[in-house]
Amino acid sequence: MEDFVQKLRNYVKSGTPAERRIAKYFTEHLNDLPFETAASVADRLDLSPMTVGRFLRALGYQGLDSVKVHFRETAVTSPTQLQTSLSELQTDASDGKPLALLVTEQIQALHHLYHLTAQTHWSEAVAMIGAAREVFIATHVRLAGIAAHFAQRLIRSRDGVHALDGSGSRFAELFARQSGEGALLIIVDCRRFGRARLLARTARRFGYKVVLIATENNDWLPDQTNIMLTLPPARSPDDDNLPPLVALLDCLSESVIIAAGEEAIERSRRMLEFGTILGESGSH
Repeated sequence: MEDFVQKLRNYVKSGTPAERRIAKYFTEHLNDLPFETAASVADRLDLSPMTVGRFLRALGYQGLDSVKVHFRETAVTSPTQLQTSLSELQTDASDGKPLALLVTEQIQALHHLYHLTAQTHWSEAVAMIGAAREVFIATHVRLAGIAAHFAQRLIRSRDGVHALDGSGSRFAELFARQSGEGALLIIVDCRRFGRARLLARTARRFGYKVVLIATENNDWLPDQTNIMLTLPPARSPDDDNLPPLVALLDCLSESVIIAAGEEAIERSRRMLEFGTILGESGSH
């Protein structure tokens, strides 16, 4: 991207009149180029599409489509671009634009999550997941897909990961063994998960350690869990707060994978090798 911009600046200074006009337009409308064509640019500048095409070839591109591909492959948001985008977002949010308000809330949630990852109880949860004999992830059936995704991510770092959603009395699997000593239960709470507290209390009595993932405004008691990782409050009482939840689970699984180090790298290699044999190389 920076190379492309520098070429444009050179043409703005020393190109032909037509080249200077095109280069100046491209420089001032970089964010709009993915939605442009050579014909639309030519129309805006009162030039011929052939003139725009020749200019692009002089830059080293076959056309505007190859510029777009280059943008996608090298796209890195600069601090200046990021600040500009945030300023525009704040203005739109102040004007009450619904999508701007939603994006602002999501950014605030990510800010909350980033600070959470620096807390002691985050690193304790990571260590607990890595050291447990088995890891069970329990949630309401509505969030079963998210729990399964989290389990698949954790499998990259360790054996013995199970996702349970309560369907078909599957929570009973937690108590089929003689004791839960050495095992870990991760509870992903939501407002529909009415059995979550009973499950946590029973599991702790049975010897499980319990990590709870719930919203900040929950009414869980400290002695019901070993560690609590909190999400920002939901937008409404009926909201399951899914985007921050998915982000938290992705960050948590990635932290566990990083902590596993070479073991996780070797596991991923074996999984990829076996998946390739089965024709499922993207399955892990």
